[in-house]
Amino acid sequence: MNVSATAPVRPRLFTVPAVTGVAYALSWVAGLSLGAPSPKLTASGNEIVTAIAGHEGVVATQFLLTEGLPTAGLAVISVLLARTALRAGSAAVGSVIGIAGVVAAAISLTQFVLGLALSRTTAPDTAHLLFQAGDRLDGVKMLALAVVGAAAAASGALPRWLRCAGGALAVSIAASGVVYLFLLQGLALLAAPALILLLVFVTGAGITLGRYGR
Repeated sequence: MNVSATAPVRPRLFTVPAVTGVAYALSWVAGLSLGAPSPKLTASGNEIVTAIAGHEGVVATQFLLTEGLPTAGLAVISVLLARTALRAGSAAVGSVIGIAGVVAAAISLTQFVLGLALSRTTAPDTAHLLFQAGDRLDGVKMLALAVVGAAAAASGALPRWLRCAGGALAVSIAASGVVYLFLLQGLALLAAPALILLLVFVTGAGITLGRYGR
């Protein structure tokens, strides 16, 4: 008797997508808990250098945990979301998610490199250039992630709650992306809800995609 042919599919907790999604969120939480200095978006070169002085190691570690390691998470979850949409017959949606997600991951890796350089420089002009470049790239990355969220919301291959989370992420992180792209310090608080929604979406997507994976 072939028992495996009639046995129900049981959800699995420890899968690559699930572990990736959870690790993405934990990496971010760990990075933010370090208490590294966070100059304003409009800070001058001297203000940036002064803030970082004595905290170079903490700054570098924070960039590793919030930009470096999460690069892999963004890439993996985006590719898996794209494959899920493609298998469900949504080729256009899958392509959009895959391209936008990989772009966001590439930008995150670039920000990590810029962050390491920033943590080591003592020249105000260089620090100002690196700092603003990183922030503006953050804006572009957020807009790419907004595209991922919007495309996920339009995908019929995902559970309703995850589509709703994708839609909420798209709106929130698009607004935050504009703030960082144009360095609008007065609206910088918009990044907080956008980040929370991003962590919920990526973690939820990883767990959902891996739960009943073969």
